[in-house]
Amino acid sequence: MSAAPATIRRLDPVLVDRIAAGEVVERPASAVKELVENAIDAGARSIEITIECGGRRLIRVVDDGRGMSPDDLALAVERHATSKLPDGDLSAIATLGFRGEALPSIGAVSRLSITTRPEGAEAGASLVVDAGRKGEVVPAAAARGTRIEITDLFAATPARLKFLKSDRAENAAVGEIVRRLAAAQPGIRFTLRTEAGQPLVLPAEAGDEASLRRLASVLGPDFKANALPVDLQREGFAVSGHVGLPTFHRGAGSHIHLVVNGRPVRDRLLLGAVRGAYADTLASDRHPVLGLVIACAPDLVDVNVHPAKTEVRFREPGLVRALVVSAIHDALRRGGARSATTGGMRTIEALRPAAPRLTAHTGYAAPSLFQTGSAPRPRDMPSYGAPSGYNGPVYRPTPGLAEAVQELLQPPLSLPPALPPQAEVAPETEAALEDHPLGAARAQIHGTYILAQTRDGLVIVDQHAAHERLVYERLKAQRAAGGIARQGLLIPDVVEMEPEAAERLCACADDLERLGLALEPFGPGAVLIREIPALLIGASLRDLVTDILDALDASGLEEGGDPATETGPLGRRLDAVLSRMSCHGSVRAGRRLKPEEMNALLREMEATPNSGQCNHGRPTSVELKLSDIERLFGRR
Repeated sequence: MSAAPATIRRLDPVLVDRIAAGEVVERPASAVKELVENAIDAGARSIEITIECGGRRLIRVVDDGRGMSPDDLALAVERHATSKLPDGDLSAIATLGFRGEALPSIGAVSRLSITTRPEGAEAGASLVVDAGRKGEVVPAAAARGTRIEITDLFAATPARLKFLKSDRAENAAVGEIVRRLAAAQPGIRFTLRTEAGQPLVLPAEAGDEASLRRLASVLGPDFKANALPVDLQREGFAVSGHVGLPTFHRGAGSHIHLVVNGRPVRDRLLLGAVRGAYADTLASDRHPVLGLVIACAPDLVDVNVHPAKTEVRFREPGLVRALVVSAIHDALRRGGARSATTGGMRTIEALRPAAPRLTAHTGYAAPSLFQTGSAPRPRDMPSYGAPSGYNGPVYRPTPGLAEAVQELLQPPLSLPPALPPQAEVAPETEAALEDHPLGAARAQIHGTYILAQTRDGLVIVDQHAAHERLVYERLKAQRAAGGIARQGLLIPDVVEMEPEAAERLCACADDLERLGLALEPFGPGAVLIREIPALLIGASLRDLVTDILDALDASGLEEGGDPATETGPLGRRLDAVLSRMSCHGSVRAGRRLKPEEMNALLREMEATPNSGQCNHGRPTSVELKLSDIERLFGRR
């Protein structure tokens, strides 16, 4: 027997609020975000956040904003009540919060206490909402601003508690929210207190470099030395901020901060634009570090497309994407000739002798290069401070260890031949070379690395990686200027391959010819190459064609389109092919270079955009400051 259909009825208002809270308050970090955004909209200049047990037990947000009158306080915890839409126009939203759902939704799933006092009022007011049950507004002593406390979050919805993560994970989520809001609002002081360690304090910043200093506080102190300024405007949109050098990267995308009209967002369009801008200079598994601010009129962007307000929709998405790509490209062209400063620091740390380790039981150093054993210690072996009468394990050298260490400490040098007397560089010219960013070439190590001396340090250059980038940039410049210079082969070369690969290659013959590679079918499973780019003379054509096929398969290059379009999909795929080509026209590792050749390479690197990293995102040079080298040898 089937059950009778249920009768439609209105849900209890408290139950409605608890259901609505599921969209607004997913976890403690969501509640913190809503409360901090309200504080920012209230004009606060200092915001202090305190959480306990990952936010389950307590969330407290105290600000020095405008505060609320008793009447406004009573209305603030009602659904869809807000002061941020004075004319009800959803196309002109100039605040971070505007839905009027945060406070009633939080109050429906916790115990919410609000104490507030507006400037000029003699006394404040207080209100408590317990699991959706609203109390009375009562007078209370309060400082100017608002103090909100949330206790027993999700106590009214126990099922939600089961989906929360550990206290450490929830603390980390709250910290990420606070950092993103702080990066978007450098003029506000933020303080985050948790039970785990020291509080996070981000002082208010002012002046011309306020945004850069705040980003350095959020992204780490190394960001400031490796950041490039961005400032570009077009058709009602403005992009500003700072982007990190391509060689200053991270393994996750959490260090990308995007702000739209003061609102931190994680928008797919903007993230895609950032990835596209760095695609030419960054390894595929690495992510850039940056902070970008997009400003426009409120009616040019819709911020009401996501319940958590983390995504936006632009009226002209193509224009915004092109603007972001162009702004980052311009910044990298201006400063991309240098590598990140962290490369030198990592090198110094790798060279620094390791401090001796202390054992837990004996308290004397136990060198890791020695193995334990029961045999007595040889007479010529140092005791390393072993106490008298010690009968524990002793340490003896591993067989062959001394010879291996000696070989590592004294790598063979491959110095280029000295200049003939008639070609020696004049002292003033030599001094001038050291004033260049990459200095004057002094030696070549293992036929691969160039050692250059600067006024205040040493630069190590990977000659193959550097020249690969230089060839790539030349090929791109020639393509943009109307065509890549080609060289006809005296005897056309036949390259054999799988029939499917030959068909794939010949299908793209027209596009490849625009890149300087002229080929045609030559029977089943073979192609005939008649012309190649002039910069690739001497390259192995078989290896060249194999790499081009890999690039075509990876990028999905197809016929048609305008190859001169740098930011379009086809242009980016053609750049991928050029990147593979440039590897075959560059100076190979192991090739001896003359001093004048090394200096010419350094000078061209300084004049070429993006030469601080190779086509695969690896640094082309590492700089060691003289002060760091002196510390390494104990001179400082």
